[in-house]
This record gives sequence, C-alpha cells and structure tokens, in this order.
Amino acid sequence: MKTTLDLPDALLVEAKAVAARRRTTLKAMVEHALRREIQFQDDPLNNLDPEKFELNDLGLPVLTKMKGFPSGQTLLDHIKDVEGEDDMNRAFL
Repeated sequence: MKTTLDLPDALLVEAKAVAARRRTTLKAMVEHALRREIQFQDDPLNNLDPEKFELNDLGLPVLTKMKGFPSGQTLLDHIKDVEGEDDMNRAFL
C-alpha cells in the first residue's frame, strides 16, 4: 500500500543519508522503525501501571513508594534497630 508522509526536510535528508550508509532503502528503514514501535507497545514492560512503577535514570522500571509502606532506607533502619547492626551487616554482606 502506498502512502504519503510529510516529514521535516532535515529529518528526511538525515534519514536518506543513514539509509545510504547502511546500504538499505528509506522504505526499509521506515518499515523497520514502524515494526519496532509496534512491538515496543506490545511489550509488557512498556505498559507498566504508572501508579506502581516509574522509570529510573537508566530507563528501567522500579516500584514507586506505596502509601503507608516504608521506604527502603526506613525499612533497613528498622531492621537495624530490631536485629542489631552486626546481624544486619552479616545478612547483607
């Protein structure tokens, strides 16, 4: 099927240059990019509940702090108080 895309001139020039360096066609690059984008949307890691997960600086999902649940450091401080620092160090080292 044929379609028309309206792209910024600079993007089109850069895309054609990349296609030439890769010894492929602009059509093949667009097909590949669209397939990758569709696959990305179907990946469960990309559809995480934003109420429970957020992305860290590396783009990896991490659990967000849940209301009423202590943070990791608060929990470690509590364990240290209850079990003692030596026992905690042995458990985590």
